[in-house]
Amino acid sequence: MRTIDFSPLYRSVVGFDRLADLLDTAAADGAAGYPPYNIERTDENAYRVEIAVAGFRADELNIEVKENLLTVTGRKAANDEPRRFLHRGLAERNFERRFQLADYVLVTEANLADGLLSIALKRELPEALKPRRIEIALGQPSLIEGEKAAA
Repeated sequence: MRTIDFSPLYRSVVGFDRLADLLDTAAADGAAGYPPYNIERTDENAYRVEIAVAGFRADELNIEVKENLLTVTGRKAANDEPRRFLHRGLAERNFERRFQLADYVLVTEANLADGLLSIALKRELPEALKPRRIEIALGQPSLIEGEKAAA
């Protein structure tokens, strides 16, 4: 597996170390392919993550968001029933899948249907960060505070 060394980046930029760490984490997580998932953009500020969780019940799944990290965990209950498989194609093994969320991305809902766990995400910018339209006034410019006092 190829790895990328970000140490030269640390010598010339300040404050981007978090980005390099995210790239390292993404490269390491790319090797783990279970369970398969999709990430879909459903609107300009809305996304959906679908994870194939065949054989898992809702009470065996856990979704947690902490510090912009979405973690989906599946833990199968111990099955002591003896079974003889001729072919076992369904993994049904425990898993933990992590997704790094951008700032202001919130989980709005989660559904489990037909073996797919669907997690809806939405980016909600605070009012202070949203673009504002500034009206242009016509007429004389207003006086600056210092000029008002002198007048």
